[in-house]
Amino acid sequence: MFKKAFFICFIFIINTYANLLQDAIDSSPAGSTLKLSAGIYKGSITITKPINIIGKEDGVIIEGEGRGNIITIKSSHVKLKNLTITNSGSRLDTMDSAVFINNAKHVNIDNCTIKNSLFGVFLDNVHNSAIQNSTVSSSGESIGFRGDALRLWFSHNNTIQNNKFIKSRDIVLMRSNDNNISKNYMQECRYAIFTQHSKNITVIDNVLKDNAVGIFLEASRDINVSSNSIKGHHGAQTSLGILLKAASNIHVEKNNIAECNQALYIDNSPKIRDTKNWILDNKIIYSTKGLNFKNYSVKNVIQRNELFGNMDNVMSDSRSGLTNQNEVESNYWDDYEGFDVNRDNIGDTPHKKYLYLDALLVKNPELGFFYGSAALSMLNFLLKIAPFIQPVFLVEDKKPIFKKS
Repeated sequence: MFKKAFFICFIFIINTYANLLQDAIDSSPAGSTLKLSAGIYKGSITITKPINIIGKEDGVIIEGEGRGNIITIKSSHVKLKNLTITNSGSRLDTMDSAVFINNAKHVNIDNCTIKNSLFGVFLDNVHNSAIQNSTVSSSGESIGFRGDALRLWFSHNNTIQNNKFIKSRDIVLMRSNDNNISKNYMQECRYAIFTQHSKNITVIDNVLKDNAVGIFLEASRDINVSSNSIKGHHGAQTSLGILLKAASNIHVEKNNIAECNQALYIDNSPKIRDTKNWILDNKIIYSTKGLNFKNYSVKNVIQRNELFGNMDNVMSDSRSGLTNQNEVESNYWDDYEGFDVNRDNIGDTPHKKYLYLDALLVKNPELGFFYGSAALSMLNFLLKIAPFIQPVFLVEDKKPIFKKS
């Protein structure tokens, strides 16, 4: 009787500590498809061969051990589909991830739910791959303790499409080129999309809501940002719609940018000599500052945009922004004070924007407490009538649109 009880206990311990999914992966030939029934499968698995792991019904959960990565992929031609992946480690220094992919091509993550993990999907030197139709959220409540929903590092020619990224830190592309980010929903992240030292990126048809920064392009070039909807935390000091920092040959077209502290922030852009940035056909609305220029930001082509409902359509928080050297034409400004006598929908006189008392904010940032106050607005009005200090000339639109479309 004692021997029988000992044998049963031994078998129970073996089953408890064995990783049946890892065993199935290791014993399957390359190119196999594992179809999993509903249930909880132990994580901390490593994939080193081409294989498909597919949940054949709802409720297929791969659960990590609360340390390290849940799934590590070190092979090309791997597919994960219809899985819930949860409970990674929590160490930021080792960037514990739900799915960590290294030195691979043609990896596909489709219709997966990633939750209660630090980093969502980490692509390290991964090319020609896709993350699609999936939902990713982080484990930390505070942004500072979250990992990135998605990080691409030296990863090129990838597609990020039809995903939901919610309450994570960033979606990051670092030194990663020729990637497509389209039709995603991103909410309550820090930088919804952040590129650094990357080029040839397409960001199109995404919905970005309540993020600290919608799209942040730093030291990047040749990027197309089109037809996105960006809505910030209205009035929040850190809420920025699109931020260009040392970014060159950027096309920002047909986006709706609303309810941000700064809708479009242009800092030292374009950076590369003999390049321009193109800001065309956007709606920049209901924000504290519509266009805000900083440092040496010239050669931006700003045309056919609609700016209305903003506290200030144009602003500069730099002493040497040289904003008047940008190419500004054929925009609609709701603060245009001219007329259209011949009814050609072009203002009869140019629209000129000056900084009056607001210029003091550049030299004295602490006065920002009074920004938008009735007292400051009244003083600005009086300075327009009888200026006793030299105003700062910001921009001139020689052909302002009289009525918005």
